[in-house]
Amino acid sequence: MAYGPADAIDLTGLKRALVIQLRHHGDVLLTSPVFTVLKSHAPGIEVDALVYAETRHMLDLHPAIAQVQVIDRRWKELGAMARLAREWGLLSALRARRYDLLVHLSEHPRGAWLARLLGPRYAVAPNFGRKAAVWKKSFSHLYPLPPHARRHRVEINLDALRRLGIQPGEEERRLVLVPGEDAERSVEALLAKEGLSARGFIHFHPGSRWKFKCWPADRAVGLVDALAKRGERIALTAAPDEQELEMVAEIRKRAGARVSDFSAKLTLKELAALAARAKLFIGVDSAPMHIAAAMRTPTVALFGPSGELEWAPWRVPHRIVASTEHPCRPCGLDGCGGGKVSECLTQLPVEAALSAVDSLLAR
Repeated sequence: MAYGPADAIDLTGLKRALVIQLRHHGDVLLTSPVFTVLKSHAPGIEVDALVYAETRHMLDLHPAIAQVQVIDRRWKELGAMARLAREWGLLSALRARRYDLLVHLSEHPRGAWLARLLGPRYAVAPNFGRKAAVWKKSFSHLYPLPPHARRHRVEINLDALRRLGIQPGEEERRLVLVPGEDAERSVEALLAKEGLSARGFIHFHPGSRWKFKCWPADRAVGLVDALAKRGERIALTAAPDEQELEMVAEIRKRAGARVSDFSAKLTLKELAALAARAKLFIGVDSAPMHIAAAMRTPTVALFGPSGELEWAPWRVPHRIVASTEHPCRPCGLDGCGGGKVSECLTQLPVEAALSAVDSLLAR
């Protein structure tokens, strides 16, 4: 007896598919197995991605992706005619591809519009109960979101394909991020300048664009000093964000140990190349954490209000550091009471992170 949905699609004859993920960097990276699975089960198909412009580097060297189409958020700043011209250019480019299959992975309304405007034979999207009937009628298939079970985001993304009758293989579910030769060479030169060798340092990315996901600077200083006393070399990174850079500056000022600071000096591809050469990555729930996991680097992840069952480092040796004293977590709120400070995270002791580091390094 064959398993699978009664309305499973026939992949035979499909020429092109479009996968849409209009969210943040980490979310886009966690869609990378979708492309791998589609290409594996339909080798003759060309699979394109549609993402925001700033996230394209998460996917643009993925071996299973034919083209990465982008939407630039800055279009909103243009005049009406200029923005309309950009939108029309994108729609024309997408129509020219003549997609047979559209896979939409978020609740962004553009997915429903495109399912109607592009006219693919099949279109699948999440079944959000609160969405209007026009959403549900835009797609040939809708996949359910688990109402109670906490399920990793990678698996939820892959549920879109399961709903179509495509069952992912175990080895097809890995994250894929290719830094590229330029990024590899650039990072090699930066490491050599700092006297750092591959697997000879720990990569620490203490910040996040979301302040409520950040560990306090004093805890980060304590961790850096404790690791340095053990003879570890530390490579610090941060996004070119004012808050993140201020945090790293404070860590450098207060830490007694010497650190190599690559803050705001790396592209996303270079960040991946750096993480790939580290013997360990430490960070909060953020895109750099997922990048490290994609590069197969053992990861210590500090979690507060977000849930590790949904967002943990994917398929890489890792340790989760999270509070056992706050039964309210994971609450998903932007700090306790919406106050931008998450006590379940700010109260995590340095010793807990050190214990996680020791556990991973002992492997």
